[in-house]
Amino acid sequence: MKLRNLVAVVLVLIVAVITFYTFQGKDWGKQYQSEISKERQAKDGFMRSASESPFGEEKKLFEKLNYFPIDVNYRISAKLRSIKNKKVIVLPTSDNLEKKYLEYAFAEFELNNEPCKLLILEIMDEGPYRGTLFLAFADATSANETYGAGRYLDVKKIPGASSVILDFNQSYNPYCAYSEKYSCPFPPKENVLKIAIRAGEKNYHD
Repeated sequence: MKLRNLVAVVLVLIVAVITFYTFQGKDWGKQYQSEISKERQAKDGFMRSASESPFGEEKKLFEKLNYFPIDVNYRISAKLRSIKNKKVIVLPTSDNLEKKYLEYAFAEFELNNEPCKLLILEIMDEGPYRGTLFLAFADATSANETYGAGRYLDVKKIPGASSVILDFNQSYNPYCAYSEKYSCPFPPKENVLKIAIRAGEKNYHD
């Protein structure tokens, strides 16, 4: 094969590969947005009809929760930094009580060109949630666009993992954002971020 023809073939293959992954990315983004939208609709349905809804008797008046637009840039792969000498952390709650957690690891990442670090805690209470992870955070939107006492983010524990997915599009308000009868831990001081995370659930009472 002549050199000119070989170069042409290589260029065609490169364009084909780039096109393939470009469309794959677009399809993934659409699928991701669809999945998050379905999760939000399902949560609205739970709030509206489930007996465990935090709205209680007022759930008949409930319409829907408020969210920021879905943004894939807020789905972040963070590095997990283990903590050697883990300590018990005591967090104050919304009803002036305290709740104890065990330090688990730090999640380190960059968002909007700003380095960030969040402390992930492990639940110590006896019961079905013992040993699962807990992540509460506040940011520059807190007490303005979002709930003043911070938001929560579910994190899956994977033993031996060196990274963790933090999907802020799935961050949500604790139940005390809807009713004063609930007891909700506030974020630890390490998790008060200076940047604004405009993703996930917004204030309900606007």
